[in-house]
Formats: sequence, structure tokens, C-alpha cells
Amino acid sequence: MSHETIAAFRALHVPGDPLVLFNIWDAGSARVVAEAGAKAIATGSYGVAEAQGFKDGESFALSDALANLARILRVTDLPVSIDMEAGYGADPAEVGASVAQARAAGAAGINMEDRLPGTTELLPPAEAAARVGAAAASGLFVNARCDVFRGRDAAADGPALVAATLERAKLYADAGAGGLFVPFLSDAACIAAICAGSPLPVNILWSPPCGDRAALAALGVARISHGHQPWAAAMRWLGDQAAATLGGAVPPYAQTGG
Repeated sequence: MSHETIAAFRALHVPGDPLVLFNIWDAGSARVVAEAGAKAIATGSYGVAEAQGFKDGESFALSDALANLARILRVTDLPVSIDMEAGYGADPAEVGASVAQARAAGAAGINMEDRLPGTTELLPPAEAAARVGAAAASGLFVNARCDVFRGRDAAADGPALVAATLERAKLYADAGAGGLFVPFLSDAACIAAICAGSPLPVNILWSPPCGDRAALAALGVARISHGHQPWAAAMRWLGDQAAATLGGAVPPYAQTGG
């Protein structure tokens, strides 16, 4: 991907005027979202893996993820960011090599988590930052995901969780990240505090309690992602229609969206 495309993607991250990413999983869904008026395209690892019969957590091989990226790039000229989960590497050097492949394949950005596949415990901040730095050395826009709020109660522990998030945000920024992704968070006060204190533009995973784009913009959000929700909704629709047509029960899989 050209420096100009990466720079254009970076410029879309404006606090108070958030980029909305309706995450896709393949070339067909990318084409639909692009034609609907998207400014950029982003995959979600959950939908990408499940659409191919795999489970989330890097069980979908890097080579397959890059092949999927190539097919997406054939149907759109928009900047494309791919979810690389934990970076497809056991250490920073391997992460750097994997992300360099994504750059060579045409990605404008990546998402990268601060916990390893199949684990719930976050990596130590310095270790996570080292992996972010290795990814950022590729020149891509690295959206560093911070799972501090995963499984936690923002109402009870908000100030401590915000402080822990901002500690990581500084380390990730110093390592070269372009954005900070804080999923599992819908508390307005915490979102506003993170946006105010983060050295990086903040990405929030949309959920109904978050409110609409205007509400998140007012809190200072720079990017809104929909994660696996578009894929799940498509699977629910497919299950409902198939059951109605074939006369069977709605599959449990379609009821949950995965």
C-alpha cells in the first residue's frame, strides 16, 4: 500500500468526527459496504474466521488472511485495515515479519490485541508495547487494542480502569501506534475520560448503550467499529430465512450469531 493511502487512512481518525467502520469479512461484503458510502474498509477477525469455518484466535492462518485481503483489494480502492488479532507472532520479531507481509499485500492498517490468542490475561504493558512497536515499524497504521475493560465493571471500577488504559495508551503511542481501540466499553464517562487523556485517537466498539455517532463524537471518539456484529446479523438473517423456507427450526448458531 502506498504511503499516500496509509496517510489518507490515518487522516480519517479525527476526535469528535469519528470514522465509522462497518466491519466486513470477505470481498462480497466489502463491495456492499464500499458502495454504501464507506470511507474505509476494515475486517473483523471473528467474522473472517467463522465465514471460512474457523474459530477466532489466529486459527485462520496468516496466509489465508492475506489471501482474503487480496480478494478484498480487488473490489475496492478504499484504504483497507485488517484485524491481525495478536499480530501472528510469538515475539516482536515475528510480529514485525507478519505485519510487513500485510503491508506488502496492500493493507493500510491493522488491528492488534494486547493479549495472546486463547488467553484472557493481558500481556504486561511493556511486552505489549514492544509488539506494537514491531508492527508499527512496517509503516502501517496500527490500531492498538487495549482489553483493560474486558469482563470488568466500568460502573464500579471506572477510574482505575481508565488509568490503566491511559498508561497503556502512552506506551503504545511511544511505540508508534496510530490509534487506541478500547472495546467492551459503553460507559460515557469512561469513554470521555479516555478520549481526553489519550495521546492517540480513540476507537470504540459500537453497542446500543453507546448511543449513535453524534453521541460518541461529543465524547471525543475518533473511530467507531462494529466488530463482528454485521457478520452476526447476516447469519441471523440467513438462519431465519432458511428456516422459514425449509420449514425447520432456526439454527442455534443463527440465533446467537456465533
